[in-house]
Amino acid sequence: MRRTARLTMTALVALALGAAAHAEAATYYRGSSGDPETLDTHKTSTVVEAHILRDLLEGLVINDAKGGIAPGVATSWEVSDDGLTYMFHLRDDAKWSDDSPVTAGDFVYSLRRIMNPETGAKYANILYPIKNAEAINKGDMALDSLGVEAVDDQTLQITLEAPTPYFVELLTHQTSLPVHPPSVEKFGNAFVQPGNFVSNGPYKLVSFTPNDKLVMEKNPSFHDADSVAIDRIEYLPFEERATCLRRFEAGEVHSCQEVPREQLASIKTRLGDQLHVAPFLGTYYYAVNGAHAPFDDVRVRQALSMAVDREFLAEEIFSGSMLPAYSLVPPGVSNYVEDQPELAYAHDSMLDREDEAIRLLGEAGFGPDNPLKLEISYNTAEDHRNTATAIAEMWRPLGVEVTFNQRDLSAHYAMLRDDKSHQIARAGWIGDYADPQNFLFLNQSDNPGFNYGAYDNPEYDELMGKAAMETDLDKRAALLAQAEGLFLRDVPQIPLLYYSSTSLVSPKLKGWEDNVRNVHPTRFMSIDD
Repeated sequence: MRRTARLTMTALVALALGAAAHAEAATYYRGSSGDPETLDTHKTSTVVEAHILRDLLEGLVINDAKGGIAPGVATSWEVSDDGLTYMFHLRDDAKWSDDSPVTAGDFVYSLRRIMNPETGAKYANILYPIKNAEAINKGDMALDSLGVEAVDDQTLQITLEAPTPYFVELLTHQTSLPVHPPSVEKFGNAFVQPGNFVSNGPYKLVSFTPNDKLVMEKNPSFHDADSVAIDRIEYLPFEERATCLRRFEAGEVHSCQEVPREQLASIKTRLGDQLHVAPFLGTYYYAVNGAHAPFDDVRVRQALSMAVDREFLAEEIFSGSMLPAYSLVPPGVSNYVEDQPELAYAHDSMLDREDEAIRLLGEAGFGPDNPLKLEISYNTAEDHRNTATAIAEMWRPLGVEVTFNQRDLSAHYAMLRDDKSHQIARAGWIGDYADPQNFLFLNQSDNPGFNYGAYDNPEYDELMGKAAMETDLDKRAALLAQAEGLFLRDVPQIPLLYYSSTSLVSPKLKGWEDNVRNVHPTRFMSIDD
């Protein structure tokens, strides 16, 4: 009995010490806009996943605290005079969380995997600048013909199809993050599960319970682990932004990724500089499914676009935190024309636009006696619901009758990419890099994963193809502007608003830097209690 008692006391002391150690660990309770649909870097597409993967994995290059480009696994790189060959020099202390070295071969494996048609990567075309990538992804060439080569364990060579001014910035996107080859080979698609997931970033995956939380802990094998101040992250999903706001005000979360914009003024009054509003490289739009009648009629699409009062949406629905959008490409991009294309009726009065919209719908056979019945789909959030309700009222004078279909974030985007069962659907695009191509490529006919409007215009595709091969930046910008002009004429997707980022940041969370990319890697922050 005495021995048992001593063992019990020892166990209690150990538990107490463990609890004390856990209490002292710096834990970041991080509000997220929803659960990730996947943690497979080659099947990811959303901003929610980007934030999470940025903490788990490190690419050749990274975004620093201010959203700029900084060395990651690669400490340096050189570009050939013709702009076609990039030579990356990898750090020799990069390790996976199982303590195995990160090598150039891991990046070759990963880049080949995303291009492998069998992987089914919806976002593979973001890496089409790599030589032979498009042909491989379409099944026309072998995987080993991809323009990537491990010169040795610490040297990776990437060859491009054509000079690509934004290529290094493109490598900050989550699709360029590496996967751990042995884990993928051993577990298949289950390599992303807790217990199977091997990371090379500042954190490692501990657990993931959908609709509850995703937990990470500091990765001791990370090459810069000594400078990582936060020990544990709990990503908490809040599709209802008001719920995150309440938890923030109760001191239960350190940050919220977004806030209810209709409450912006009162939030500012209550929380002061804990509310961060910053310019953001993105466009909020409605996708019109042109694969089905009557939305295959450009008159219908133009009429619906004309009748939207974007100024009302910006001021009344989003409390001045968004700007009216009359183009797909937002302000602030590089490598573009000075006078950006915009919708032809951008400066017309709403009365004139409404009259013209009624006329166009009448020509298409719709009006009060034969109403156009349509459904607006959107993902769960107050702003999206309020926007859809407001637009339905704007369309009512045209003889349009609207119903609504609400889904959670992952289901909504899965529908847009895969099922495409929508008629009109809320969507948004945040720039992966500050170049007009990153917005205009969405509407290419060979991009089914993101071409939510089912746009199929050979002239548009030809202009985008020519721009991809043009090395003169001014000529390239002109080609891209011509392509956007066609898009704005045909409106397969209706631009509504330009984004700003709205975040809540606790004074206890140090190192948060507002930036146009709205990236905030946890490794550069700390918790001050």
